Amino acid sequence: MIGLINFIKELKKDRRIHSFDESATKQAIILRILSHLDWNIYNIDEVYPEFGVENKKVDYALRDVNFNKLNVFIEVKKVGEDLEKHQNQLLDYSFKQGVKLAILTNGMTWWFYLPLNEGSWEQRKFYTIEIQDQESEQIINNFQRFLQKKNVISGKSVEYAEKIHKSKQTKYLINKKLPEAWNKLISEKDESLIDLLAETTEKICGYKPDHMTVDKYLSSLKTIPYDEIHKSKNYKSKTKTKTKITPNKPNNGKKNFSGKNIVYYTFNGQKYDANTYISILNQLSEHMLKFHERNFNQVLSLKGTKRPYFTKNKNELRIPKRIDNSDIFMETNLSANHIVKICRDLISVFGYSEESLEIKTED
Repeated sequence: MIGLINFIKELKKDRRIHSFDESATKQAIILRILSHLDWNIYNIDEVYPEFGVENKKVDYALRDVNFNKLNVFIEVKKVGEDLEKHQNQLLDYSFKQGVKLAILTNGMTWWFYLPLNEGSWEQRKFYTIEIQDQESEQIINNFQRFLQKKNVISGKSVEYAEKIHKSKQTKYLINKKLPEAWNKLISEKDESLIDLLAETTEKICGYKPDHMTVDKYLSSLKTIPYDEIHKSKNYKSKTKTKTKITPNKPNNGKKNFSGKNIVYYTFNGQKYDANTYISILNQLSEHMLKFHERNFNQVLSLKGTKRPYFTKNKNELRIPKRIDNSDIFMETNLSANHIVKICRDLISVFGYSEESLEIKTED
């Protein structure tokens, strides 16, 4: 999947895509992604353009040509277009044709649906890929899960989708319960805010958001009125004032990296390229290993409140990633600000000052 990884990285950087019309979006983004996922975009029986449904058309129908079976409907809009107003029509067509998997996309945002399931259209949306905001590896993994040709043909894509839909309904419940979880943490005045907010959300609704989801949510908040979040006879606020949260200005006064794209970073005066904050941590870890191999195990001392950031037992981590040429794994399920903090702690372990690491982001 090196080709798809490189293509996704190109998309994140390419400013021209915001000027694409619908036709350019199809040619420059949709078909190229489908090609990287092993679909034969030159076979119109397999990637069927302008598939007719009654007197309307769906942009693409992905088909199993061996069994003449419809597998996926894809409706494409131009980059940046609001997708919400188009979902009812797509899902209505999918339902009438018995298509189990449908996708609505503007090239950078991909909404995945299970049209034959019960519930509102919004409840049938089981996953979202945001190319600009999500980590490249996460994007690739989910494109493979839901849209890789072999997974679609075998039915595994729908199995993955059903598993997510039945076990979580993540976006719906997490977004519904995040404000309640936030207010609970504020009233208790806990220090490890992101970690505890994720865990408290899980306690409230049964599903646990990853750190990126929580970090993005917190960055969007400006004020949280106590008297509006909990309105029940059992809830008594000790104050009627609003708790103000100022985005992009963390409590420690340091730069906030949440939601900001990386331009490059420098370490010890040398410039390096990186697309994600995790890639910076990974590169720094490999750098420390190369020049401090004898005492590299010192990274094992870097721990959070409940789990390590580096360990030889990957089962101790939420989403582990092995550091190349070592038997040590690092945690990747972290917010941008948290990753930057760990990067500074990492280099400090080996005697470098925090100032030796600088990360340049787009303002």
